[in-house]
Amino acid sequence: MERALATLDVFAHFCRASGLEGGAVDAVATSAIRDAENAEEFLSRARECFEIPIRVLSREAEARYGYLAAVNSTTLSDGCVLDLGGGSLQLVRVVGRLARESGSWPLGTVRMSERFLPPNGPAKRRQLEELRDHLAAVLEDTAWFADGRLARDGGQLVGIGGTVRNLAAAVQRAAGLPSNGVQGMVIGSEALDELVARLALLPAAERASVPGIKPARADLILAGALVLQAVLRVGGFDGLQTTEAGLREGVFFERLLAAHDPPLFEDVRRTSVLNMAAQYRVDVQHTRHVAALALGMFDELARLGLHGGDARERELLWAASMLHDIGMSIDYDDHHKHSRYLILNGALPGFAPVETAIIAQAARYHRKGMPTPGPMAALFGEGDAARLDRCAALLRLAEDLERSRDQLVHRTSLALSGDEVELRLIADGESAVPRWAAGRERELFARAFHRDLSVAA
Repeated sequence: MERALATLDVFAHFCRASGLEGGAVDAVATSAIRDAENAEEFLSRARECFEIPIRVLSREAEARYGYLAAVNSTTLSDGCVLDLGGGSLQLVRVVGRLARESGSWPLGTVRMSERFLPPNGPAKRRQLEELRDHLAAVLEDTAWFADGRLARDGGQLVGIGGTVRNLAAAVQRAAGLPSNGVQGMVIGSEALDELVARLALLPAAERASVPGIKPARADLILAGALVLQAVLRVGGFDGLQTTEAGLREGVFFERLLAAHDPPLFEDVRRTSVLNMAAQYRVDVQHTRHVAALALGMFDELARLGLHGGDARERELLWAASMLHDIGMSIDYDDHHKHSRYLILNGALPGFAPVETAIIAQAARYHRKGMPTPGPMAALFGEGDAARLDRCAALLRLAEDLERSRDQLVHRTSLALSGDEVELRLIADGESAVPRWAAGRERELFARAFHRDLSVAA
């Protein structure tokens, strides 16, 4: 209790220093307080010492906030949200982005560690099997989850919570993937099985030696991994998508989106991009025009049969166009490199890691150079390098046409003649400079679209 009160004291100081008082602070407590024998004593002392009212969440409210966090930070439409804490596990069935059934069980990492796993040495096979049997028995009693229908119907499983994030980081490191956060990272069932086997061989004090595992979670991480493993097996899922949002963000989203019922973003991916652009105070008129030019060329080239016109690729191009200049908030010099860093490290909820990498690399090459996956190469699959080339080429052309930042070139027209694409500029005045600038991109255009480029007014 004293440690919890000391933590509250720290946050109380933060709130006062930030000028936050009264209704501006929403302190909530989950199962650790809800189920504690001395809960009332703790809450009373907290009110007396810090004048911070603490809202003890019911199981239903705790599950709801986890659901709001997950659906507002991923593209989850149908499937299930998992929220694993120290005291409990919540599962929420999602249909059409709306919460349906939910359940809460005392299967948190602290409870399972204390009940089934040794505090010091490696876990024995019997102990692991007893915990697995217990988890399966509890979860299999939930008909809407245990029948496997959610997974068979193509539903996603999205996980929130510190344990989920830490396991995702460990799986990420084991796979040799770049460590730019775990937003959108998928923990595959096979990778999780390998991690469980590795952790079980180690005493708790040594589990932090596994790359990605935090020392503060080393004593509880094996139990958390076993809970996730049981959920995947009982639910029939082959993986779990991670989001960096958590219950705290769920509480925030309820306030931010109070005018909506339910409080959900209409389009998570679009909101993520616009939020990041606003955060770094981009020149909105310029970036919107760059995006319009780039998308116009994308659509015309698709009409000419030079690429497939994939809607997701088009969205990546739009995102890179909207974010290509955010690095100017650091410095104009090398701002394309700063933009890349900010995109990779700022997280774009709703986008898969490889999509974020393509957006970041396209922004990185919006000024010069031939695009490469660079340090993001481990994320790239078949066709991703070609997608990057197309996005970077069109973004750079659009930037060239908008060099003056006054929307001089208001649109373009493209025509295909043999092996050459003619890019014609429709402008409100003399367009010699944008015509010259765009003409420099012939090499990149040829690599991206396998045609020569000519530019005319």
